Amino acid sequence: MDADNERREQGNGLKRPVFYGSVAGVLLVALWAMSSPVSAAGTIGSLVGWTSEWFGWFYIAFATAVLVFVLAIAFSRYGRVKLGPEHSAPEYSTFAWASMLFAAGIGTDLMFFAVAEPVTQYLAPPVGEGETVEAAREATVWTLFHYGVNGWGMYALMGMALAYFAYRMNMPLAIRSVLYPIFGRRVHGPLGDGVDIAAVLGTIFGVATSLGIGVVQLNYGLFVLFGIPEGRAAQLGLIALAVGVATVSAVSGVDRGIKRLSQLNVVLALGLAGFVLVTGNTAFLLNALVLNVGDFVSSFPGLTMQTFAYDRPDEWLNGWTLFFWAWWIAWASFVGLFLARISRGRTIRQFVAGTLLLPFSYILMWVSIFGNSAIDRIRQGDAAFGETAMNTPERGFYTLLAEYPAFLFVAAIATFVGLLFYVTSADSGALVMANLSSRLARPQDDASAGVRIVWAFATGVLTAAMLVVGGVPALQNATIIMGLPFGFVMVLVMVGLYRALRNEADRAAGRHGVLPSRRPRARRRARLRRRRAPVPSGRERAAQYLSETARPALGDAAAELRARNLASDARWVVDDSGSRSVELTAEVDGGAPFRYRIQPGQASRPWADAPDSRLDVRLGAGDRESEEAGYDVMNYTHAQLIDDVLQKFERHLETRTRAG
Repeated sequence: MDADNERREQGNGLKRPVFYGSVAGVLLVALWAMSSPVSAAGTIGSLVGWTSEWFGWFYIAFATAVLVFVLAIAFSRYGRVKLGPEHSAPEYSTFAWASMLFAAGIGTDLMFFAVAEPVTQYLAPPVGEGETVEAAREATVWTLFHYGVNGWGMYALMGMALAYFAYRMNMPLAIRSVLYPIFGRRVHGPLGDGVDIAAVLGTIFGVATSLGIGVVQLNYGLFVLFGIPEGRAAQLGLIALAVGVATVSAVSGVDRGIKRLSQLNVVLALGLAGFVLVTGNTAFLLNALVLNVGDFVSSFPGLTMQTFAYDRPDEWLNGWTLFFWAWWIAWASFVGLFLARISRGRTIRQFVAGTLLLPFSYILMWVSIFGNSAIDRIRQGDAAFGETAMNTPERGFYTLLAEYPAFLFVAAIATFVGLLFYVTSADSGALVMANLSSRLARPQDDASAGVRIVWAFATGVLTAAMLVVGGVPALQNATIIMGLPFGFVMVLVMVGLYRALRNEADRAAGRHGVLPSRRPRARRRARLRRRRAPVPSGRERAAQYLSETARPALGDAAAELRARNLASDARWVVDDSGSRSVELTAEVDGGAPFRYRIQPGQASRPWADAPDSRLDVRLGAGDRESEEAGYDVMNYTHAQLIDDVLQKFERHLETRTRAG
């Protein structure tokens, strides 16, 4: 039995504390909001004020720190590390991967804010006078900033951390796995449950905010096209539609069809932007696009640390920068899981470059075209349009399109694009929250249909409750509050990822011996280990490593060899003394079979304070023992063991060829 089958036999299950704890929290908030909307609105408003006053600086500094961290990792020696074993190749072509990253940057909320925010920033900027040339230049830049690389840096952090620990360290695709280098095995207990609950709650409030924004905008689009009145009835119907699509997708497995429609949506969205560019003031829009790029690059360092300490516009900060940073945090687990699952085999440097540049290129194009078109219309004398877009932002996008040819046809396409992004967000959100609250045997596995349906329903209930409390502003305020706990978790994610990368680099350097300069560090670590109680013996650590790392790694290596049409197997071996070893064997046409065994050994290291167990590799061809044997693989990672097996197998083939 290979390692994949062995892990699958353990079965997928529910993380009961995470599932029931987070569902209970969501339903309590929803019931409270529906039963006492005035009280809920007042409490949420007070909490937002407190969060903004005491932690506004944290949100702003955190967004900058994450971006600096992911760039530093990408351009350091760790940038060459693969998100998977060294032998792995990317699962998707560069074009397909880029297309999926590109699609990840699109949503109904971008249609909402691409017009509403530039207009609002132009008419009522945070500092200075509105309706000036300076305000016009800054308005689009603020929108690009809020939708820009800071937020995608958060997605990149979660994506590469989850992919690294899942595909390279062979740990579950879960947030708690990333914290293992900090807290050790405690992440499998209440501590890990608390981390996962924070991720789930942040995610559901982020998804609910997007759905709430989509509901009010699509409601107006349906009014324009079919005369369906704006109001709670239509909005609740759209929420029910999202829950229904997620339920059908979970039960019938139509995910593939929805993904194909999503790809069609990308083409339609690009066509919509191209239509506005060509039929609008084309020369002005192209000039404005170039100007926006220059203004964004030159003003970015100041914007990213702007806290308005001396003249603080609290209402503006809460409605824009703090909301957007909390919203990005809330979506980080969601999008990070998606990015991790499509990026196996990529290097960290490739991953960060693609995640930061490709989606933002689309956002730059979309915001510049629609934002500058809206500002240009106001500057041409249409003040009524500006008031509409600022005070009823859900109408801004459609009101702008009304000035272009074939409005009803274009509005129908826009509504279809928004509707599909809306329902796929609900479906994907339910899947991600189900996965976060489930124990999955493999990163490729998904939670059961029943759990997905529960989360689709819970998201719909929460969205409806927040709309009852106060519409989109209530959802924005709730996101600012709920994003804060997971922001602190993401700080720990940075620490955990850095420690894991550093430890792997140290182990790789240690394969060729420990340098004298590293010996004091080894002694300090040994003293720290002695202070922790209870400390497992060397034999216990070796047995645990054989069971949890070596056996699965050799199973995966055997699967890789079987993919090359070679008979290969990995199994436990017990000698006469009762000592257990793990052995991989592979049949080779016309030659002696290849054998790779990991067995317990014992050695006293001269720079350590006590003897430490080791695990020796024994290589063989049939019954003949290879001379290249006896080296210690204790503490090799899952990926390093696979690479070592495959390297030794290739050397075995080369030796056999030369002998022939």
